[in-house]
Amino acid sequence: MSLAINLPEIIAEVEAVFARYGEALIGNNVEVLDELFWSSEWAVRYGAAENLYGFAAIAAFRSQRDTLGLARCLIRNVVTTFGSDFATVNTEFRLEGSGRIGRQSQTWLRTEVGWRVVAAHISFIGPE
Repeated sequence: MSLAINLPEIIAEVEAVFARYGEALIGNNVEVLDELFWSSEWAVRYGAAENLYGFAAIAAFRSQRDTLGLARCLIRNVVTTFGSDFATVNTEFRLEGSGRIGRQSQTWLRTEVGWRVVAAHISFIGPE
């Protein structure tokens, strides 16, 4: 079986939903962040200081996290799609204010309700 890699129309879809996620992240729009994560016990999010397993744990974290220092500037963004229903997004970013460099990886899956993050990871380079 051969998957079409980086079909332009699928890249555009994933870039749009990733941008929506990014806006929600910076604005701490928990409703949209929850909407865009896969509502499943198998969803995973490894954060800078937490490991979250399952949608319930991810949603609980989002509802209680500190909202200061969320603004960021994207440095590099790599979107790779596989067929029309699976994609990865890998991003380097700089936190506004501190200049701290971070990395974010997301695995996206097209579900019956649209594109959803099924796994995510965030980490920082160097000390705070």
